[in-house]
Amino acid sequence: MAYSKRRARFLLALATLITLLIGEAEAFLRAAKEAAEAPSPPSAATTSSGHQAREAIDRHGVHDPANPDRDRLQTIGEATRHLPYDANGFPDWMRALREGLINPRADLKGQEAMNVLDLDVVMKNTREMPHVKFPHRSHTLWLACANCHPAPFKAQAGANEIRMADIFRGNYCGLCHDRVAFITFFSCQRCHSVPQGDKRP
Repeated sequence: MAYSKRRARFLLALATLITLLIGEAEAFLRAAKEAAEAPSPPSAATTSSGHQAREAIDRHGVHDPANPDRDRLQTIGEATRHLPYDANGFPDWMRALREGLINPRADLKGQEAMNVLDLDVVMKNTREMPHVKFPHRSHTLWLACANCHPAPFKAQAGANEIRMADIFRGNYCGLCHDRVAFITFFSCQRCHSVPQGDKRP
């Protein structure tokens, strides 16, 4: 029992540290006139209230408050104000895609169609956790195969030894998740969704 509590506290501390180190939404610069004329974005309290993961990133304190250009950076709330949020206070990109709020392009001019692959892969090397279901469809709705294959993932069953520690360090799934896509540490059930006894391939 004590081991489980220690492990949970350690993992929470690790996740908080990782969230502080990952790239955040400050990379977006405000569009000067458009931002001034747009309706005021939701405050940080509106977009993150009660969301542990979102609040951990919002109170990071990474930027130098004395830097005169600090306020020119666009906040996550400003950049994503028109998108739905998930249960952890982050943009729900799949819902935004389903609702037509975003429209990814296959090419720069938007003339090519996306090559969507409807194939689920179940990864069973998850110890006591439920197995991981990787849905190609939700990824290929806006990513080309070359974004993931042959690197960071070899396109061969069993060829990739993926560990959560690697994901937290920004490898494999962590190249996008915990950065742009949903935060894995606070959303275990989104990937670990197949019960251990399930006979699906």
